[in-house]
Amino acid sequence: MESLFAQFAILSEQALCDKSFDPYTIEDDLMKLFEVEAYKAWAAMELDQEKEVEEAENFMKEAEDHLNTAMEEAMDEFRRFEEEMNEMAKSEYDSLVSVAERARNMGKTMEKVATIAAKKYIETAVNSAGASMKSAFKAISSHSKKVHPS
Repeated sequence: MESLFAQFAILSEQALCDKSFDPYTIEDDLMKLFEVEAYKAWAAMELDQEKEVEEAENFMKEAEDHLNTAMEEAMDEFRRFEEEMNEMAKSEYDSLVSVAERARNMGKTMEKVATIAAKKYIETAVNSAGASMKSAFKAISSHSKKVHPS
């Protein structure tokens, strides 16, 4: 822009001093300079835009990398949590199976004890009944041998 003003000042000076100066020269020279300045400004703006695009792409790449890292960490944490939950569930399952097995074994033992107790009770009842019958036979047989004094 400074060169445009400098050229305008030179051409203005020539126009004032030189009577044969063509006024279209100002227009032609200034238009050429303006065109050059506009092209330079456009090129500079284009370069700035390319830099901003590149910076934005780099920022997006960094953001994607950060997001990928965060997602990987989250998935790793989820996998650890899942493994921990599976281990806890297996431990709980094994504990329940163990309790159930002990209860089943205790039930079998109690069944055996109850069977033995029932057999002993029946044996005792039979022995008691046998003893009662022997006693009754003795009593009857001893009464039939005695004569009553009346």
